[in-house]
Amino acid sequence: MSAISRPGKIIAIHLNYASRAEHRGRRPAAPSYFFKPASSVGVSGGTVERPAGTELLAFEGEIALIIGTAARRVSVDDAWSHVASVTASDDLGLYDLRANDKGSNVRSKGGDGYTPLGPELIDAASVDPAALRVRAWVNGKLRQDDSTAGLLFPLPQLVADLSQHFTLEPGDVILAGTPAGSSVIVPGDVVEIEVDAPDAEGAPTSGRLITTVTQGETPFDETLGSLPAVDDLQRAEAWGSREAAGLPEQAAAPDAPATLSPALRAKLELAPTAGLSSQLRKRGLHSCFIDGVSANLVGTKIVGTARTLRFVPAREDLFKTHGGGYNAQKRLFDAVGEGEIIVIEARGDAGTGTLGDILALRAKTRGAAGVVTDGGVRDFDMVAEIGLPVFSKGAHPSVLGRKHVPWEIDVTVACGGAAVQPGDLIVGDGDGVIVIPSLLAEEVADAALAQEDEDNWIAEQVAAGHPVDGLFPMNAEWRAKYDARSVAEPVEAQGPKGDGS
Repeated sequence: MSAISRPGKIIAIHLNYASRAEHRGRRPAAPSYFFKPASSVGVSGGTVERPAGTELLAFEGEIALIIGTAARRVSVDDAWSHVASVTASDDLGLYDLRANDKGSNVRSKGGDGYTPLGPELIDAASVDPAALRVRAWVNGKLRQDDSTAGLLFPLPQLVADLSQHFTLEPGDVILAGTPAGSSVIVPGDVVEIEVDAPDAEGAPTSGRLITTVTQGETPFDETLGSLPAVDDLQRAEAWGSREAAGLPEQAAAPDAPATLSPALRAKLELAPTAGLSSQLRKRGLHSCFIDGVSANLVGTKIVGTARTLRFVPAREDLFKTHGGGYNAQKRLFDAVGEGEIIVIEARGDAGTGTLGDILALRAKTRGAAGVVTDGGVRDFDMVAEIGLPVFSKGAHPSVLGRKHVPWEIDVTVACGGAAVQPGDLIVGDGDGVIVIPSLLAEEVADAALAQEDEDNWIAEQVAAGHPVDGLFPMNAEWRAKYDARSVAEPVEAQGPKGDGS
């Protein structure tokens, strides 16, 4: 069987192969989808255009399911019986247009010919949906090779899930996701996709779906909508890695440890910022305090490794290209790791929110230790209710575009007058927030705890009636008493007692 009718609906899933999820560094808890227009359908032997002014057209080899009988609220057990055929598809996408349509993919994946199907149809009843294979070649070189055994969400589940929300009609197409290996293609490249069932009787196959990339000549009209825009993150995602995109390895903070060890974290959680600040000052670092921010949760203490986000002043054309869609702000809140702290440079302008409840929930879910911003916070009470510690300049109801454009992530930023590099250690408490260079963190933490123990002992002497003269700071006589006591009865720091001087 080889005839493919024009579908009424094309539904594609965002992320469905474990290999792709591992490569992207995120694993969805449930499937999510987007629609592609019927006009995007192409046939084997056709061409696909890379539009003028773009660079990141990528192929994605996928298994396409073609619905045979209407499905509405069907069970997983019954779902496969509603699939008539299986074939190959290439879910082509243009990363240059992802920013303003991220998630919906209307323009980035809706172009003419961006969903070629075929060439042959495999009878769905003759194959096991858990034993299908998809492979992709570019210019004869194998680039993707995976099977439905590696799906996060099995094919029958997709049919059953979608049928909960709307009727799947005969001829509708479901694209089941792409495995790892998707990358950029350029004019002149030839892409071949094949779906088969190698273990089924007769090893049925779709044959090779062949598409040739051509170069478009007509540029986009800048007066009508957002223009193509790429950055190094988009290049790395489109090509599959920074190396494949020809980009240098992302620089980390110089000699920064890969992680904050549990032992060092424990020390920093005990040490007050006042004591840490004092120790940094003794080592010649006088500008490590993030000024003007306070905690949304009274009594909170945060310790973590910095991830950074930089906003630039609002400008209409820049917000048009960088403010909407899957912008730098959203990308960082999607990528923040457990125990990390997002530090936002908002130039001290609190005249709009730099995050709100949805992003706070995302950061909390991913295990972030907190957020520090020298701007405002939208949905302030709800962010506090979510339980994410945020140090900010206070509440503001306005949205991002009023004052800021989210520009870049994981770069050196200025927050509250302090320079913050990715990998720096951030500590915040009731006195405020400080930045500790990673190479000094162990030394500074140990010294701060030793000073804290000393201050606790001095407080005990003051409470017992001794005057502070000669005791704070200690003269030789009091120092000898302290040294004798500390050797005989060492104690752990119990909390701040001194003034950090």
